Amino acid sequence: MTNENQTNQTKKFFIYARKSTDSEDRQVRSIADQLAELRELAKKENIDVVDTLVEKQTAKKPGRPVFAEMLKRIEAGEAMGILAWHPDRLARNSVDGGQIIYLVDTGIIQELKFPTFWFDPTPQGKFMLSIAFGQSKYYIDNLSENIKRGHRQKLKNGLWPQMAPLGYLNNKETKLIYVDKAKSPLIKKAFEAYATGKYTLKEIRKIINDLGLKGRRDSLLSVSNFQYLLQNPFYYGLIRYNGEFYEGKHEPIITKKLFDSVQEVMMRKSKPHSKGLKPFLYRGFFRCGECGCFITTETQKGHNYLRCTKRKNPCSQKYTREEIITSEIQKEIKKVSLPDDWAKWMLAENEKDKLVEVQSSTLFADSTKADISLLDSKIEKLMNAYLENALTLDEYRDMKNKLVNEKQLLKEKLSAFEQKANNRFELTEKFLKYNIELANEGINEEKLHLFKKVGSNFIIEARTVLFEPRGAWRILSDSGFFGGNSEQTALRADHIFGVDLNSDLMRRERDSNPRGP
Repeated sequence: MTNENQTNQTKKFFIYARKSTDSEDRQVRSIADQLAELRELAKKENIDVVDTLVEKQTAKKPGRPVFAEMLKRIEAGEAMGILAWHPDRLARNSVDGGQIIYLVDTGIIQELKFPTFWFDPTPQGKFMLSIAFGQSKYYIDNLSENIKRGHRQKLKNGLWPQMAPLGYLNNKETKLIYVDKAKSPLIKKAFEAYATGKYTLKEIRKIINDLGLKGRRDSLLSVSNFQYLLQNPFYYGLIRYNGEFYEGKHEPIITKKLFDSVQEVMMRKSKPHSKGLKPFLYRGFFRCGECGCFITTETQKGHNYLRCTKRKNPCSQKYTREEIITSEIQKEIKKVSLPDDWAKWMLAENEKDKLVEVQSSTLFADSTKADISLLDSKIEKLMNAYLENALTLDEYRDMKNKLVNEKQLLKEKLSAFEQKANNRFELTEKFLKYNIELANEGINEEKLHLFKKVGSNFIIEARTVLFEPRGAWRILSDSGFFGGNSEQTALRADHIFGVDLNSDLMRRERDSNPRGP
């Protein structure tokens, strides 16, 4: 009678169901299906289910909290066994599998029951269970290796193997990615704004988020999101994966030049002026010509005065009214600026030349293509050297990354050349438009920003503005082109441009000033 009572006595078990979102669980039944079969088995085997435990986490590595808690409760005597759909639901790694077998060996776990697998706590049963755990681990290891192999092949082909970064979209049919027309302009604007050095990451976040850029599931981007975005070479055409660079076949959103500018700003940790300071027009613009200290601005009796901070050495420079400095800047601008009508005439001529003249520089294009081909062969040799163990993985990656970046620069140069074979027309147009904007009366922040492009080393000494013109503006300044009166200037223009500007200028002068010569 005692044996019969023990046989008919219900057994206490835990039901354990698990399914992760990883790829190895794609073919596994859902949690609901697992639970339905396990409850049916419990009813059939006259099992008392102490608790039903559900876990949505991969078993590739140890550390599942629900699984660990279940084993603790079994050790505490709450149950004698586990009901699971298959041994791979309990363990896919050697640590968890070994722990289960050890608890069976010590008698803490008396039974394991599976609808799809036979188990008996005998040497043969434990041997079969260890084989099942080993097969589960082999499956996950092999699957992981297959996924890695697939990723490596995609990367070699220039394809991003995962979900597209922000600013791009996945094409489910072609398995390629393409530019998100809505978000990509905002990402480009983020790079352009940060490259100016005027904004912090926090300010960039507010500006771009306010413009409507959102992450996945319409979430707002954090400061760290923008930091990662601005450091991602994917946006200029390269793929960085596990520390290695690959050439991408996707369409770049920005150029490498812009990306490099952003990295320089980020390295300098550029910060704007403190919010507590007054927004004076010339703050931080000039240095003292005598001692080299910065010129600061302060307000006295309703007027702004510029003065040397005198932080290094004694300095004899005196206060200067802001209006005097503005007048000085206007005077200096005139020395390096073309008259408005000249600039407009030259713009028109430049446009004619652009339409008529089409330069062909096949030599440059062929040379660049040869350089790209040479880099390809170097990258291939590097790969062979690595495969032959002549290079370590770190050495291979470092050398390959440099070559890939060099190749990307050459490709960008070639692309820019093919799209704009005659870039000098655009540079001329840009220079002339700057002249027209500078010729406008008044000084504001925008015009002051243009003035910075004209020269460098802006100083104030003896209430006079001095600076060093650069580029085309240096040529204008050195030529003394605007040193004489209007008639002499026009005569010089006739000689240079080959047109009769003198009569037209003189006619306008007489009309506006009858007492003139």
